[in-house]
Amino acid sequence: MRKLRSIVGDAINHFNNDDGWAMASHVALSILMALFPFMIFGTALASFLGADAYAETASHLIFDTWPATIADPISREVVRVLTVERGGLLTVSVLAAAFFAANGVEALRVSLNRAYRVTETRPWYSTRAQSIAFVIIAVLVIMAISFLLVLAPLAVQIARRVMPWMETLISAVDNWRILVAVVVLIAGLVASHLWLPAGRRRIVDVLPGIAVTLVFWVAGALMFASYLKEFANYVTTYAGLASIMIAIVFLYILAAIFILGAEINAAIMKIRARTREERAAKAQLAAHQG
Repeated sequence: MRKLRSIVGDAINHFNNDDGWAMASHVALSILMALFPFMIFGTALASFLGADAYAETASHLIFDTWPATIADPISREVVRVLTVERGGLLTVSVLAAAFFAANGVEALRVSLNRAYRVTETRPWYSTRAQSIAFVIIAVLVIMAISFLLVLAPLAVQIARRVMPWMETLISAVDNWRILVAVVVLIAGLVASHLWLPAGRRRIVDVLPGIAVTLVFWVAGALMFASYLKEFANYVTTYAGLASIMIAIVFLYILAAIFILGAEINAAIMKIRARTREERAAKAQLAAHQG
């Protein structure tokens, strides 16, 4: 318990002292601004490669893990944006969309560097290229999922005919959208913690903070959705801007939890490093006395 209190205290203190709340607002606004460019670039690339189901799949993967109160207004606007006809892939607007989508990744990088207490030493063009690569990989992953999920209904029908005794499991798999969204979310968190910030970390180093992030994301989303339902009246306060304000506040909560997860990892790594140093010092002292 003493070690747990030390970890939590170190994480919270560093979060407060290193402008964690300001970084959370930066991440929230950057993600919201990057969302539409990401969807526009992904749709253009998917159309170029013949993945017509990309828009629907991406919308489900991004918004199915959000509370419906928050997701529905934004998802409707996303669908409207994606139905606008555009030129070919290699147009200035689509390339600009890819660049602005990468700004969201850059915001995550800056916040993770602060949380992990590391200084970025890579040149700006290297980190920017990595951010754009993250965007392209995310688009390709969603495209691959969209191709696979076209076959999902057929696979379920065959499984029901061939293995009727597994109806319970097959019915559970029918809710594939939530399952796939959660898997993609976890994979994205692992990739972000491992490769975005400077330095090197092992998977075992980032898993505690990711687990904390997921648990508190679920709790925070449920509490915020309940708050909107029972108490808040954003429409009266912000009129037509209500959906945007709700999204910003929601993303701000998620961003603060995301940064705190990295702070937890950094605090654990700090204690592990101190323990290794103490053991090495004791071993060296014992060898010297022997």
